[in-house]
Amino acid sequence: MIERISTVGMSHEDWLAHRQHSIGGSDAAALLGMNPWVTPYSLWAEKTGQLPPKEDNEAMRQGRDLEAYVAARWEEATGKKARRLNAILKNSQYPWAHANIDRDVVGEKAGLECKTTSIMQLKKFKDGEYPEQYYVQCVHYMAVTGATRWYLAVLVLNQGFYHFVIERDQAEIDALMEAEQDFWRRVEQKEPPPVDGR
Repeated sequence: MIERISTVGMSHEDWLAHRQHSIGGSDAAALLGMNPWVTPYSLWAEKTGQLPPKEDNEAMRQGRDLEAYVAARWEEATGKKARRLNAILKNSQYPWAHANIDRDVVGEKAGLECKTTSIMQLKKFKDGEYPEQYYVQCVHYMAVTGATRWYLAVLVLNQGFYHFVIERDQAEIDALMEAEQDFWRRVEQKEPPPVDGR
């Protein structure tokens, strides 16, 4: 069963508190060691309250501010429609996980993840590829929402716009959810993951 916790009128502090108590899409790649900015250990320390939540930075601000533009570009490129979903989603099958999705795709059991990145990441989009941490985030969202596919739209600032379709793969979902469950057990038991030297 999927629960919706409305974020309409929710303060930023309350929103951060909800994120603190479960694993979100942006956490998924970090706990697997696939996030170049957040290690499994630092994520564990944040979730156990030993580190404060990450402070907002310019890249995060631009990503939020340009989300509507990226969604509009995706709609233009695909002819599909997407809408905001002002809620934190929880799935009783995965009680340790939550999803704050960027957009819900109209008429499909699907969602849209909107990304903005710098020219330094441009080489990661050659030959139809994209960063692995984006894939993991979309798999997490498919797990929590039960969606059959997830769309990914990426704006590389001043260089290009790319969009991708990620189909549901239950084996990938199962593997990710198993890793997330193990990580959350470590959070609950205050048992740190191995320090990976980053």
